[in-house]
Amino acid sequence: MKVFHFSVQAITVLFIINNLINWLINPLIGRSINAFGERTLCTLEYAGVIVVFLTYAYASSTWVVAGMYILDYILFNFAVAIRTYFQKIADPEDIAPSSAVGFTINHIAAVFLPALGGYLWMLDYRIPFLMGAVLGGVSLILAQFIRLPDNQTKAVA
Repeated sequence: MKVFHFSVQAITVLFIINNLINWLINPLIGRSINAFGERTLCTLEYAGVIVVFLTYAYASSTWVVAGMYILDYILFNFAVAIRTYFQKIADPEDIAPSSAVGFTINHIAAVFLPALGGYLWMLDYRIPFLMGAVLGGVSLILAQFIRLPDNQTKAVA
């Protein structure tokens, strides 16, 4: 947001809008997982992430960037689909240790990636967003390996 010189007040307004929208949308996300399955929601999430990051990299309008900021927050909540899928496929005794390892890996990434992104930002602010779009593309491909429930498999086949 620094490239577009958003004020603290504008960021605060976006934060409030995000919270209100997500408060309304989160129950719909949960129902969508039940209705359409984790693969569909993950596919939407990662396709959306690619669009958001590419837009961040190349947009010139503050309104477009603000809209992508809101969409980015909405898509962040789609990540619950990964957790529900994991709970469906994992043995109950494996959930706690696997979650602990995932939590640790996320924390390591949360320290390393912002530092790398900050360095790359100094070279060109678009680089971290392009890298995010690439990671979104990899995630989109991998999401296609999520098994469909039996009722969806029969409809597709």
